[in-house]
Amino acid sequence: MTARRMGRIFREDGRALIVALDHGLIDGPKQGLEQPGRTIVRVAAGGADAILTSYGVAQRFARELAPLGLILRLDGGATSLGSGAGQGALFYGVEAALKLGADAVAVSAFPGAPDEVASLERLAHVIDAAHDWGLPVMAEMVPGGFDSPPEMRTVHAVALAVRVAAELGADFVKTPYVAGFEAVTASCYVPVVVLGGAKRGNEATMLADIRAAMEAGGAGVAIGRNIFQADDPQAMTASVAAIVHE
Repeated sequence: MTARRMGRIFREDGRALIVALDHGLIDGPKQGLEQPGRTIVRVAAGGADAILTSYGVAQRFARELAPLGLILRLDGGATSLGSGAGQGALFYGVEAALKLGADAVAVSAFPGAPDEVASLERLAHVIDAAHDWGLPVMAEMVPGGFDSPPEMRTVHAVALAVRVAAELGADFVKTPYVAGFEAVTASCYVPVVVLGGAKRGNEATMLADIRAAMEAGGAGVAIGRNIFQADDPQAMTASVAAIVHE
């Protein structure tokens, strides 16, 4: 069952283009996500393999999501109206993902952050519960947390973080791209996909980083704002898909 579900996310070449559309959990109707169904249709036409999204989007836009792999975000944090303090909490359980027909679930953890143990414990418990049902888990591993300083975004820190996810049983990992990424992928025995991060002004630089990540052994990308906030989300998806798969 796990292999079949992973096959809904990763193509036969072992790579995946995941479009992250879970930002509404923090920012509400963020630019590019005002009409989620329309955005899903555009990125699907551009060649996306899977969508990472929230319970509400998965529930309300099931028809638009049907051709794609579905990764359901189980955790979340404070909204952009709040203080942003802390590393979030588990909002949903594995049963919620199964009800919606998800192909995988996503949970974040933050090695090196003040409450790293709590985040790792959440991840481990979700992995244990999900594997009872043959449901794959994507661990989003961000050393130090989403607002971590540069010293937490080193190749050593990222390699450690993704290896910890594999040791806990994650089926694949989402993590930041760093120079020397080949050391990250070489020491992790599950697929590693690169997160997109903040919207960039230079799309050529972003695409060059994606190519470098693929050449360094990356198993794909999980990109949100740099796709759904592009002038033409379908064309940007197609450009990223060409690098990831071709």
